[in-house]
Amino acid sequence: MAIGAFSAKTAQEAADGTGQVQSSQLRQRLQRADLKAVPEARRALRDLLRQWGKPGRSDVAELLTSELVTNALIHTDTDAILTATVSPRGLRVEVRDFVARRPRLRISNSDDGTHGRGLVLVQSLADAWGVRAHGVGKVVWFELDAGAA
Repeated sequence: MAIGAFSAKTAQEAADGTGQVQSSQLRQRLQRADLKAVPEARRALRDLLRQWGKPGRSDVAELLTSELVTNALIHTDTDAILTATVSPRGLRVEVRDFVARRPRLRISNSDDGTHGRGLVLVQSLADAWGVRAHGVGKVVWFELDAGAA
């Protein structure tokens, strides 16, 4: 499926009394097995995070988002939904798929292994992360604090 088939929506949510935006959100539907979606998701997240957090935090967010999106597209045979929400507290990224099987945190045993490190990166770099059941599938999520180094 072509990248143009993405259903992307960026929403500016309620402003506080000073007129500053309290939060903004990105939502994209990712087509089954469409790995072209990974760089598109990074670009969309980069646009959302243009003015967010300390230097380098958006780079970490892009890396972790890439890992979650790639996992959902490779390890399931369904579409996925990416949601990223920026608030004054930080960033929360969720990737929902429609397969109940939970991902496993594992460490690759070989130096040349190309798989098995994604969730280790998420665990190492995110301020918080987890997996929760959602309907017929699951949501894998992470959070980054805007002010953390």
